[in-house]
Amino acid sequence: MNSGIDHKFEAIDIHELLPQQEPFVLVDRLLWFDDKTTTTTLTICADNLFVENRVLNNCALIENIAQTAAVRLGYYNKYILKVGIRLGFIGSVRDMKILRQVRLGETLTTTISVLEEIMKMTLVDAVILSGKEVIATAKMKIAMSEMEIK
Repeated sequence: MNSGIDHKFEAIDIHELLPQQEPFVLVDRLLWFDDKTTTTTLTICADNLFVENRVLNNCALIENIAQTAAVRLGYYNKYILKVGIRLGFIGSVRDMKILRQVRLGETLTTTISVLEEIMKMTLVDAVILSGKEVIATAKMKIAMSEMEIK
């Protein structure tokens, strides 16, 4: 799965790659895509559903990883296969480590690296950074659906 396209990732509307809709979108921008790695950003704003008392709820970090995986699949489907956006489902989360809470105004950079792809299952290793500081790490298994939604 090689992009084969000279894309300016910052010009892509992230909503075109995701099945999620506002206000449940937890990625802002695609920074990088290749066959093994995808990187996105998310700036924590006051109107984020998961922000309370200026702190992001930790469960949002799991969804941010899942949506980074969804951006990977969305990019591949739209720009390489030329098909619609498909649903993915979290199969499991393992070895999740959250080193600290995320505060309002921080920008997270989330990178997923594909460890295995078998049939319609993908196992990724995820790292979430704020600047150069590691905020969270996890392994996530994602099941892919054949159902096109966009």
